[in-house]
Amino acid sequence: MRKPRDYDAELKALDDKARQLKARKREQLGELVIATGADTLPVEQLAGALLLTVEATDERAKEAQRMRGEAFFRAKSGAHPIARRHDSGNTADSGSPRPASAAEGAA
Repeated sequence: MRKPRDYDAELKALDDKARQLKARKREQLGELVIATGADTLPVEQLAGALLLTVEATDERAKEAQRMRGEAFFRAKSGAHPIARRHDSGNTADSGSPRPASAAEGAA
């Protein structure tokens, strides 16, 4: 006979994992702020800069920001230039944990 699944335990494990991921994301964002030197800015100015970036609609400006960020992480890690993707402008990988690993290397 099959062992019954413990859905409550599975849900609790998933909830714990989600909490860990959220905590790690917060930690990585803090490391990124420190690594870029943005921790010296007034909180209002930092929030304003982030809001301007999130609300940006100009694709050229977004690409320039992405390239500057990529160059920042390459310089921090001492890594070789990453080959650019030549797809339809897909930057789906921009939310990857790369910033934190670069920030950790700088710490």
